[in-house]
Amino acid sequence: MSEHLEPPRWRVWFTSRSAASAADERIVDWLNARSTPDARPFLIGPDGTYDSELNAYFEAMPFVRFAPDTQEAVARDIARFLTFVSWTRGSIGDAGPSTEVWRSASESDRAAYYQWRNVDLKGPRVAASTWNREVATVSGFYRWMAIRQVVSQSPIAVREHRRGGRWGHNSASRMAAPTPLEVRPDRKTRSIAWLTADQFRLWRDVGLRGYGVTGRRDQSFRGTLAGRNGVYADLMVRTGLRLTEQSSLLVSELPARTAGNRFGKFWLSGSVAKNNSARDVYIPDQTLGAISAYLAERAIFVRSARTEGAYEKVVDRLVTDERGRTAVDMNGEQHDVSSLTPDERRRLFVDTRFGLEPAMLWLSQKGSPLSPNSWQNAFASANDRCLRLGLAIRCHPHALRHTYAVRTLEQLQRGHIDALSRQNFAQRRHYAMVFGDPLNWVRIRLGHRSIETTMVYLHSLAELEFETRLALVGSDDDWDVPDESEVA
Repeated sequence: MSEHLEPPRWRVWFTSRSAASAADERIVDWLNARSTPDARPFLIGPDGTYDSELNAYFEAMPFVRFAPDTQEAVARDIARFLTFVSWTRGSIGDAGPSTEVWRSASESDRAAYYQWRNVDLKGPRVAASTWNREVATVSGFYRWMAIRQVVSQSPIAVREHRRGGRWGHNSASRMAAPTPLEVRPDRKTRSIAWLTADQFRLWRDVGLRGYGVTGRRDQSFRGTLAGRNGVYADLMVRTGLRLTEQSSLLVSELPARTAGNRFGKFWLSGSVAKNNSARDVYIPDQTLGAISAYLAERAIFVRSARTEGAYEKVVDRLVTDERGRTAVDMNGEQHDVSSLTPDERRRLFVDTRFGLEPAMLWLSQKGSPLSPNSWQNAFASANDRCLRLGLAIRCHPHALRHTYAVRTLEQLQRGHIDALSRQNFAQRRHYAMVFGDPLNWVRIRLGHRSIETTMVYLHSLAELEFETRLALVGSDDDWDVPDESEVA
């Protein structure tokens, strides 16, 4: 086999009733009988076979509880490890890769995988955070298989431990998830990427909206839908929504603009929120105004797609009325719209007096709902454009979520401290009881399960304070520090 050819590998596929119906209607019946939703990942072996015992993992707890993007990441991590084991253990001689050796994967396989992913010069040398996620994912997969006696043991060595209950060590302890022994300790959990207001505006206007670094419109810019992309970034940096959460918004969920109100509020459904973190989301009125302008552009896309009959061709569509509470599938069964997953929302249409219209807020120029990957590509293109123009600014969707968190926490902390400084002890205690902890407020807005997750942003506030104090100290000239030539 040529070294330039990619070896056969385990591949991640996703269930799709529309694709299945084109191949064999019996597959659709099989999916329906198992109540398997669309977009559920599964693995196909290097020889093109479907291992039912292996893929049972993707239809059981805890996997089905994961968010869609987490499900995909888990499936790809497992496929990567199985590919490594299948090829390295099955390629002795000319036998080619084996799809069965994953059942007998050993600690030596895990050690070889660690070497390749982390140490080998020809390997990827992944970041500690990436490796720690991968080894935890593979450990969870094999632990599940071992409990069901599909495999004799897991190849991942772990440290079993207990953690106390809610009220401390005197209460009944419960088993915590075991920790793989080969996690790397150098993970930089306190390092987050975020932008200042000036950096964000520059990145948005140059990267997404097609302006030049001087602030003038770049006539050579060939990007499409610059206005839509700019509004998308504005909404993310002002709400802290995750990529999948924001990409799954429905038009009907947008709050109405009310005169005199600086914010509009809507309820983010747990069916699209990570870890089922349903919560109130506040949108500044200025951002709602920008979204209204995009909706006028969106209407043009919808009319064009409707004229071409694009929406009638969606065979597995869900249809709701303009109230948007109940959706009906092609079999006439009703579903609560608030319970629909991100993938199901992309198949949701509103039956208006003009015809069908996608219920999703964010549409392509062809009038079809956009996936989170489409937005990842838009951000990547914006970063490439900034790089070409000499701007050392990079941004990814989660950096805008970080930016929202740091900015909001800084404003709340500043107001909190200022209010407390003018009150006596009793007043401060009453104030804290009424208004609560700013850090916990941000935790709720971000949909974090634990306050410890949100506390990472306190480090950024400390960095801001440090940089401010350095600026107040003054420059070397202020302190009459000699330059290098004078020292020499």
